[in-house]
Amino acid sequence: MGPSMRDVAARAGVSPKTVSNVVRGWPNVTDETRARVNEALEALGYRMNLSARMLRSGRSGMLALAVPYLAVPYFAELTSGIVRVAEARGWTVQVEQTDGSLDHELRVLQGARGNLIDGLILSPYAAGPEHIAARTAPTPLVLLGERIGHGAADHVAVDNVSAARDMVSLLVSRGYRRIAAIGLVGGATGQHSRMRLEGYEQALARAGLPLVPEHQRQVSEFGRAEGARAMDELLDLPERPDAVFCFDDLLALGALHAAHERGVRVPDEIAVAGFDDIEESRYCYPTLTTVRPDKEALARQAVELVLARLDAGDSEPPRSMVPDYALVERDSTA
Repeated sequence: MGPSMRDVAARAGVSPKTVSNVVRGWPNVTDETRARVNEALEALGYRMNLSARMLRSGRSGMLALAVPYLAVPYFAELTSGIVRVAEARGWTVQVEQTDGSLDHELRVLQGARGNLIDGLILSPYAAGPEHIAARTAPTPLVLLGERIGHGAADHVAVDNVSAARDMVSLLVSRGYRRIAAIGLVGGATGQHSRMRLEGYEQALARAGLPLVPEHQRQVSEFGRAEGARAMDELLDLPERPDAVFCFDDLLALGALHAAHERGVRVPDEIAVAGFDDIEESRYCYPTLTTVRPDKEALARQAVELVLARLDAGDSEPPRSMVPDYALVERDSTA
């Protein structure tokens, strides 16, 4: 037999009830205690007895996770983390790719899977607050990312404004003064882009540096090809920027490729920074300076929120959680 809840409690120095509260995602546990219990769960390889729980609760034991694009490394890494956290608590995760389609997201929101799932974690790309407000499905919902703001439902998102501001401030502290931005996205789907732009502009203003319109480059999507195209445009300017902040790592990887193709040395002639710290950023050349969101905390908080909502129902107002982030400085700006 595998380890029991009492085994986990003994290792963490808490009661079995506290272990149960952590596994079920209840909020009334201190961060320090939750960390000890999570360490014990991981160390002992605890798995909840799913069959017994289903007989007691009448639940399916399945959560749904819907993300726009699984081929995007950030979403792939986040999905892996959510699946791992949920499985450690005895839940199965059904993963769905929406392709950024509003129709697909609406089907997910309105409970296309019927009674097959007990909770939904959604990273919306096209759906807006009005679609969340019109939702009638009773399934507990947690939203990921800044596409839809606080208050619509339980919500987990990194502080994009602060993270972008800190990254650009780091570039300023390293002596860069003509700092460009790649990643402006128009329309309803550009919320996180606008927040990172806001942080970029705040950092320049604090440093007393001018906003140069030619240094702000719009893209049709966050991808390598668009990053390379935007970097080519910046390198064609009469006065090139000396650093580029890309709103995600794929854009930054494309920018690095374009600089290499043009024979422009990074970081000697132009520095490049990204956002997300995908695995590829550690193995490109030069290695990429980037913002590292705490994806492990994001995954854990998303699962904990949806499990807590299963127990609480609508008796509590929507909660928002903000995982931490770190700046990772590598060769592309050193």
